[in-house]
Amino acid sequence: MDGTVVGLVAFASVIGLLAIRVPIAFTLALVAALGSFVIYAFRTGDFTPWRALRPTSSMVFSNSFDLIHSYDLSMIPLFVALGHIAYRADITTRIYHAARVWLTHVPGGVAMASVVGCGGFSAITGSSIACASTMGRICTPEMLRMGYDKRLATASVAAGGTLGSLIPPSVLFIIYGIFTETSISALFLAGILPGLISLLGFLLVIWIWVWRDPDAAPVYDQKVTMGDRMRAALDAWPAIALFVIIVGGIYGGIFTATEAAAICVSAAVLIGFAQRTLTLRALWESLRETCIQTASIFFIAAAAKIFVAFIALTGVAPAIVGAVTEAQLSPAVLLLAIAVIYLLLGMFLDPIGIMVLTLPLMIPLVEGYGFDLIWFGVVVIKLLEIGLITPPVGLNVFVIANVVGREVPIDRIFAGILRFLTIDVLVLILIMSFPIISLLIPGSM
Repeated sequence: MDGTVVGLVAFASVIGLLAIRVPIAFTLALVAALGSFVIYAFRTGDFTPWRALRPTSSMVFSNSFDLIHSYDLSMIPLFVALGHIAYRADITTRIYHAARVWLTHVPGGVAMASVVGCGGFSAITGSSIACASTMGRICTPEMLRMGYDKRLATASVAAGGTLGSLIPPSVLFIIYGIFTETSISALFLAGILPGLISLLGFLLVIWIWVWRDPDAAPVYDQKVTMGDRMRAALDAWPAIALFVIIVGGIYGGIFTATEAAAICVSAAVLIGFAQRTLTLRALWESLRETCIQTASIFFIAAAAKIFVAFIALTGVAPAIVGAVTEAQLSPAVLLLAIAVIYLLLGMFLDPIGIMVLTLPLMIPLVEGYGFDLIWFGVVVIKLLEIGLITPPVGLNVFVIANVVGREVPIDRIFAGILRFLTIDVLVLILIMSFPIISLLIPGSM
């Protein structure tokens, strides 16, 4: 049986199973195992299932075993734990409170502080969903109480939460680096400038929004002295220190990304206990939540590794590369097609699912065109970031909707999101047009 046909049927089966809400880990593993079994069973021309059992089981177990024992994969539980511990130790939220104090008298200042807080939270946690959920509980109710436009109060946090995908450390960058065998440290550094540009773009959206409609963000009349601002800035030093350890240590070649994660976890625990903001019970809860979240990611990653091996067995990737080469598409047209595919998938699937489903096909394709994989990784993560707030299934939007309950209908949140989506698309075009934005920092190491 033709392996390419089996591969195409497998892709259609995956999309169908995901559409009926079958968990992605089970979907990928099941389809890959059955597809491999069919290929091995028909390898001699006749259907010989007994000859397919051993190679199929070997492919399934060896690939999942190799992935779980990957050294780079140990970064995921470390950074996930760092996010939970830093939040419970009141480290991550101090960035928001500091920005809140400094921007008190600025029109739309609380919304801007929410975006800055999301950026600070992202610089430690690496998870967009966690960022939107945590900051949504802190920022959104406060803005609603102050009389902010409901669209602005919810959309600013939903959009700001996406920064967790791009600003290092990022779980998506780790998964991308493992599956493409690229430097995760270089990926982290490559995401800094695009992440900061995205953050500044969101602040610009808020400023223009409030400038055109001052009633959307009432100015909070509270007396704040320079002493208050300095104290708030000094209180945020633990979060800044952790970010400096991660980025500065990696950029300076002092330690690897995995070592940076381990050092930051230890530092966060020590800071939390020293400042008496972290208890043993809170630490235990952080570790428990880390285990649950990490297990979910590991199951998906292991199933994806099996699926990647299956795709390699089918020969679908070389066939697609050959077809695209024969079509003689220009690099710009190819990138446009890739962007459309990711944006369409982002309307219905979660970021990890999109990544593990598409990378087996996309990487051989972009390598054939000579694109830099570090730069392409930033483009992919930015596309996944946009998918988090794209209707009809923007995960971050649903997270915020769950936080505010019936007070703000979800269509109102999406109405506000459209302004942030516009700047996101402009930043994406900028990143795709000028790869130096992504490669400048890692290239100067």
